[in-house]
Amino acid sequence: MTTSIEISESVRHYYGQVLQSSDDLKTSACCSIDAMPSYLKALLAGLHPEVLERFYGCGSPLPPALEGKTVLDLGCGTGRDCYLLSKLVGPTGRVIGVDMTPEQLEVAVRHRDWHAERFGFANVEFLHGHIENLHTVSITDNSIDVVVSNCVINLSPEKPRVLAEIFRVLKPGGELYFSDVFADRRIPTELRQDPVLLGECLGGALYWEDFRRILQNLGCPDVRKVKQNAISIDDAEVFAKIGMVKFDSVTVRAFKMPLEDRCEDFGQVAVYLGTIDQHPHSFDLDDHHHFETGRPLRVCGNTADMLAGSRYGDHFQVLGDKSRHFGLFDCSPGPGSESAKADSACC
Repeated sequence: MTTSIEISESVRHYYGQVLQSSDDLKTSACCSIDAMPSYLKALLAGLHPEVLERFYGCGSPLPPALEGKTVLDLGCGTGRDCYLLSKLVGPTGRVIGVDMTPEQLEVAVRHRDWHAERFGFANVEFLHGHIENLHTVSITDNSIDVVVSNCVINLSPEKPRVLAEIFRVLKPGGELYFSDVFADRRIPTELRQDPVLLGECLGGALYWEDFRRILQNLGCPDVRKVKQNAISIDDAEVFAKIGMVKFDSVTVRAFKMPLEDRCEDFGQVAVYLGTIDQHPHSFDLDDHHHFETGRPLRVCGNTADMLAGSRYGDHFQVLGDKSRHFGLFDCSPGPGSESAKADSACC
C-alpha cells in the first residue's frame, strides 16, 4: 500500500468485513481501556446491544457541559458515542456522526428510530463520508461546538487534513476532545502500511511530538492531555512486528482560540462554581489542572482563556486580566504534589 486511497480501503475492509465484534481485535488499542464515568455507564445500558457489540473505541472522549450543543463525532462507526451524546446534548442539541464504512453505518442507521423512541426525541444524523474532507458532507465553517473522535484519527492516512478540517468546522471557542493511540516514536513506513497493524490502531499511531507540531501549525499551540493509559500488545504475531514501540491511549483536549505557545503568568486565578452536571465537587481540565469547587487555583494565561472563552465560561469565575505580566508561569511544584494540586498548575 503506497497511496492514501489504498490505506483507506484497507481500513474500510478491516472494520467492515474482518471485524465482526470487539472480540476479533488482537490488541487492547481499539477497546475502551479508559474507565467510563458512572453516569455514562448508566446511559450505556440504554443503548441497543448490536451498537455496543461492534464498538471499537479506545476511550470515553465525551466531555461535559454539552446540553443544547452541536457535536460532531468523527469515525462514528455503529454510533455508540453518538447515541450517548444524544442523551447528553438533549432534545435541543444536535449530534452528527461521520464514517466511511458502510457496514458500520448500516448498523448505526438501522437503530436510529429504536433509540429515538426510547429517548423520546430524535437529534442524531449519520453521514457517509471521509473525515479528511467534511465539505463533501456539507459541514460548514464555524458550525460545530464540539468535535469528538474515538480511536479513529490514527486510521487516517492524511492526519494533517483531518485536523485542519476539525479546526475549520469548529466555532470560535469550540473544543476538540478525543481519544486516540499515540506512539513514543515515528513508526517505520512498512509498518504504517501493514493491514493488521493499521486496523488495530497501531500502524497509524502518531508520534506525540509530530501531533503537537501539526496543531501548532494550525494555530493551536497549547494542546492538553486529559488522561493517558499504556496499551498492551498481547498477540505474539503483532508484538513480533512492532513490540519495540510503546503505545498509549491518550484523551486530548484542545480549543479553537488564540493562545500562546508558552504558559505565561498574569497573576490570574480561576474558581470552579460546581455547576456542571455530574461534576458537583470538582472538574479536571486536563491531567494537571484539578479544580475543586469553590477553591481558587492559580492559572496561566492560556488556561484562563480556555475556561473563560469556551462553553465552560458559565461554570468558572476567572479573576484578573492580562494587563500585568509576571513572566513564565511558575511550574515548579512537582506533579502530584499537594502544592501542585492546591495552589498552582503546570501547563
